[in-house]
Amino acid sequence: MAEIINLRSVRKAKDKADARAQADANAVKFGRRKGDKALEAAQLEKARRDLDGHVLPPKEPE
Repeated sequence: MAEIINLRSVRKAKDKADARAQADANAVKFGRRKGDKALEAAQLEKARRDLDGHVLPPKEPE
């Protein structure tokens, strides 16, 4: 005898799997890891500090 299948739950499972596959594809295409974001932020902060360190003080009028 054949097994009874609830088509609604099969459809929902398929939709869920499709959505997860789309999310994974978007993560690869657009996403960055948390560590990568933190590294970039640290590099930008260091570059800003280094640039601010090279600013000359204003000259006093003679």
